[in-house]
Amino acid sequence: MSRICEITGKKVISGHAVSHSNKKSNRKFLPNLQTKKFFIPETGEWITLKVSTSAIRTISKNGVLPTLKKAFEKGHLTL
Repeated sequence: MSRICEITGKKVISGHAVSHSNKKSNRKFLPNLQTKKFFIPETGEWITLKVSTSAIRTISKNGVLPTLKKAFEKGHLTL
């Protein structure tokens, strides 16, 4: 599976690891992704999402269904 958050769209980005001698080598910056189950009380079902920790905070603040609707509108989530 790809390393992309299903809510925010965060993904792997590349950059440089810089040594003490200022020599640069390529590296990856990985998003902090967690696989988490969420309960949708409106439909009474559980869904499993691969989300970043910032998306978990957003879901806790706004609720599951409104956050899923926004992600679907932005194109991060496909059904």
